This record gives sequence, structure tokens and C-alpha cells, in this order.
Amino acid sequence: MAESSNCFYCREDLGGKRFVRNEGRPVCIRCHTKFCANSCAECRRPIPVESKELSHKGRYWHEECFRCAKCYKPLAKEPFSTKDDRIMCGKCCSREDAPRCHGCYKALLPGTESVEYKGNSWHDECFTCFNCKQPIGSLSFLSKGTDVYCSPCHDKKFAKHCVCCKKAITSGGVNYQDQPWHSHCFVCSSCSKPLAGTSFTNHQDQVFCVDCYKTSVAKKCSGCQNPITGFGKGVNVVNYEGSSWHEYCFNCKRCSLSLSNKRFVAKGGDILCADCSEK
Repeated sequence: MAESSNCFYCREDLGGKRFVRNEGRPVCIRCHTKFCANSCAECRRPIPVESKELSHKGRYWHEECFRCAKCYKPLAKEPFSTKDDRIMCGKCCSREDAPRCHGCYKALLPGTESVEYKGNSWHDECFTCFNCKQPIGSLSFLSKGTDVYCSPCHDKKFAKHCVCCKKAITSGGVNYQDQPWHSHCFVCSSCSKPLAGTSFTNHQDQVFCVDCYKTSVAKKCSGCQNPITGFGKGVNVVNYEGSSWHEYCFNCKRCSLSLSNKRFVAKGGDILCADCSEK
């Protein structure tokens, strides 16, 4: 570099001055920066001779420009990776490759506690109830459309509520007169026996099991003195002057002829057919 020569570009006498050779030709420092220096892939400015130059796969950087494209951490003396021609530190590269949380859309890094549901992933703290916003964690939950709810919020918002106790019906239940009941709430008004799946009847807006209806509510047949329940044989009832009969018990007192839908005569407390009443 001590040999005397002229700069290939500006023809300046290089005697006693610093210069470099480019393709065998002497070039002054100024012209080298202007015409020959590599351009920095980051800032696009020339990299002068006096600057430290870093290169990777045919690209060049100033030392201070060689940094992570995401967090801007200097990487001249650090391990790095490339992704889509961008230089990244190992941590940021891992974030780029990691799956994304369906809640916050940030990376789910290896080792992070997460929840997977219907093909999507969440940070544990991002998998929250749509209503109360509390993390669901290991609690039970239900979905409605694309939203998830903790069980208490789902019951409060969507479940039917028992007409008796007013609490949510989470499973099973009974529907009676277009009103929902818990199975354990739908009971006989007299003995509290559960009525779900059994025969029962209604009297003055109260429900009764068959046994309680017979003993406590049903009218007694003036013929056989047994309860008139409306169950089984003799569903039809005959009423006359405050008394009631099973249809099959409404017979002539003398000849036992069935008087259902026939002319009869009441005589001395007895019910008689027309023929017997004339004898």
C-alpha cells in the first residue's frame, strides 16, 4: 500500500496515502466507498473500508446494522437464524415458527401451558369464558356457536330454569303444561313422590300421584264407593244432583240395567230404569 500510484477513478495521486486495490486497481478510500464498497442490506448505505463488515449468503451489513429484524438485538456476536430473508435471534425465530394463540394471536412457545379445542390453541390464561372473562383452566365448559362458557355462565344464560326452584336445569328434566321442571322437583303435592315417568293427575293446579288422588282428592262413586280416578276401566263419569258414579256403576237399583245414556228415574234415593220405576 506504500507504492505510488493514481486512483483509478479520480486520478488523485496516492503517494503516501492509504488506498485499496479493487480488482487489482488502486482506488482511494473516498472513491472505494463511493464506487466499490458493498451496500448494507439493512440501511442500504455503503460499508466503508474503516467499518467492520459482516456477510451472510451474499449479503453484507455494517456491524451495528446486523441485528434481529423483530427485537433489534445486535447479532454480530450472537447465534442467529434466517426466515424469509430476515435475520432473527433464536428466540424471535422460535416465535415466528410457533403456532398462534386463538385468543391473543401471540406465539405459543414450546413449554407454554396451552389449551386445544376444536383445532385451535390458546394460552392457558387466554382460554376464558365469553361471559365472565375468567380463565376456564381445568373447569368444565360448554360452547355456543364459536364462544365458550364456563358451566355457571352457560346455565345462567342459556339453560331452562325450573318453575319450582327457579334453578337451572342442566340435564334431564320434565316438561309439563309447557313449563320446565327438575325431575326431583316434579313431585306429588300430597306425598312428595317423584312423578317423572309415572301416571299422575292434576286437580286445581296441583299434581297428585294415583294413590294420593284416590285417597285424598277423588270423588267416591255412589254405586261402589270406590274413588272415581279417571284411570283404567270406567273413565267416563255420570253426575246427578251432587252425586257421581263410574259409568259402569250407574245401573238400575232393581234390575241392574246400565243406565248410561238412557232415561232413568230417581225414586226414594234409588236410581231406576223407566220400566222398574212403573212397577
